[in-house]
Amino acid sequence: MTALLHNVSGPGSTAVLLPITDGPFNLTAAAQAGPGSGQSLAPLCTLCCCGFLNRTLAVVFMVSLAFAIVVGNVVTLTVFVQTRQSRTPQGYLKVSLAIADMMVGVLVVPFSVYTEISLMVTSSLPIWYQGSSTSPASSSLGGIVSPWQPCMLIGPVFAGCTFVSISTIFLMTLERSVAILWPLQKDALVTRRRTLLLILLSWGASFLLALAPLIFSSNFILEYNECSRMCNYTPLLLGGQLPPDANILLLFPTFDFTLLGGTLVVNILSFTSIRRYSRKRKLLSEGSLSDGGGGGAGGGVGGCPHRPSFSDIKAAKTIGILTFAFTASFSPIAVFVLGNVVGYTWCNFSFVAFWILTGNSCCNVIIYSVRDHRFRKGVTLLFKRDHSPPHGDKS
Repeated sequence: MTALLHNVSGPGSTAVLLPITDGPFNLTAAAQAGPGSGQSLAPLCTLCCCGFLNRTLAVVFMVSLAFAIVVGNVVTLTVFVQTRQSRTPQGYLKVSLAIADMMVGVLVVPFSVYTEISLMVTSSLPIWYQGSSTSPASSSLGGIVSPWQPCMLIGPVFAGCTFVSISTIFLMTLERSVAILWPLQKDALVTRRRTLLLILLSWGASFLLALAPLIFSSNFILEYNECSRMCNYTPLLLGGQLPPDANILLLFPTFDFTLLGGTLVVNILSFTSIRRYSRKRKLLSEGSLSDGGGGGAGGGVGGCPHRPSFSDIKAAKTIGILTFAFTASFSPIAVFVLGNVVGYTWCNFSFVAFWILTGNSCCNVIIYSVRDHRFRKGVTLLFKRDHSPPHGDKS
């Protein structure tokens, strides 16, 4: 999830980018400069945030996280490919979620590792750190055209994958709610074709939203920020002031919290139905409630017309845990974005917020391993291929 950072300032009414200094310089410092200051600024990224030891620990953390993300999601994808029982609408949604998390581990985190190591080794900013080629001033830095900014790729990938994750969790919740509330119509309502179409729409809409600040405004660029160690959206300040359309970045938390709210409502409906069903089943087992409908079409347990299976109930609870984990990891970013829009710059907090959200990319496989017995069985078969099930076993 990219966020608004005040890391560009300029004299007068012209938006410019700061030139390279002798050492690592945090462009967020420019937010403290008044218009026309024209002097070198002390970086907001202080020793406790960007010292050599701190950078070393950050790189070790990033490498470990990238390894965990890639290995965990490779296992998830392999289990889906190798296990026939995983090729269901819910399985396709899990694959979509794993691919989004994989892209974070393969592209976003390694880029931050490369940049941090470059700053440690060379003690100078890379050439592309000067700014994006979309900046008005980047075409005349000493007569040399600024190179292409890698953050123009990495930033939208991280934001887009974040949106894909929450939209996929929302779709998984809908799929489980259908299985709980309308178990007899589940196969007719939730088909593989519809699921794949919704996944494609999710990816398209998510990356369109990730590019919205660049598509609908000319006052934003993407730059690597030393505080968050991520590629962040940056406003081009005009006369030392934020552009009038800076609030466009509020689309990001609005989108996420809208889907999270919808996911919460659907989960409440599903768990209410599960609780009602479990209570009636308990009363029936104790003899306090007659079957009432026998084995008729509308009978069910204690007169309850819905009979969700045990696996459907457990899957619904697993998705509830996924929703809680994502909400917890996204909340610091939401606070950070809102704070930046109203003018606060939190350097150390930005690192914590961004990397908590990034760490969520390796949480899903852990939740599957604890909660999903089919996933555990698939992993067992994956690592014990010499003990493959009989040819006729398709359970």
